[in-house]
Amino acid sequence: MEKIETARLVLRRPIASDLESLVSINADPEVMRHIGNGRTRTREQTEAGLERAMTEWREREFGMFSVELADTGKYIGWVALAVPTFLPEILPAVEIGWRLDRRQWGHGYATEAAEAVLRYGFEDCALERIVSIRDVANEASRRVMEKLGLRFDFETTVPAHGQRVAVHALIREKFDARRTAKTRSH
Repeated sequence: MEKIETARLVLRRPIASDLESLVSINADPEVMRHIGNGRTRTREQTEAGLERAMTEWREREFGMFSVELADTGKYIGWVALAVPTFLPEILPAVEIGWRLDRRQWGHGYATEAAEAVLRYGFEDCALERIVSIRDVANEASRRVMEKLGLRFDFETTVPAHGQRVAVHALIREKFDARRTAKTRSH
């Protein structure tokens, strides 16, 4: 997979030059308040995360997709398929997650990019089930999950820091049925 194009976005593998934009996103307290322990990330933490993301693509058939605006090439965030090792009780599993620059919120970019990544996960990676995990207070992510067809499964606690999270899930059969219904309605 080199890239995925949607109506407004280009999704591609992460590269080293994504670092400055990622540092800015990860340093924003509003962006990070529902992520992990709610703390912002340092430049060093962000750089280590980017290096890990580039390595994961080499080790698996999936990983973090950098998201750019198609018309300008501006980096706006990422959508990823990852193994949620931070929540051992749901393993084995593959999670879809996203993080966008706050200035890009409210434009439907997370939903548009995540829809393309779900399709990649089900069709190209032959996954049977994809989960998404959110802080129980993160209503914006809940709405995106619902738009994507991910359904609430259960609530639990992240062992490392005690955050309450909601686990949502989508199986391939339901994804295929949604796509078929969308095709028929257009």
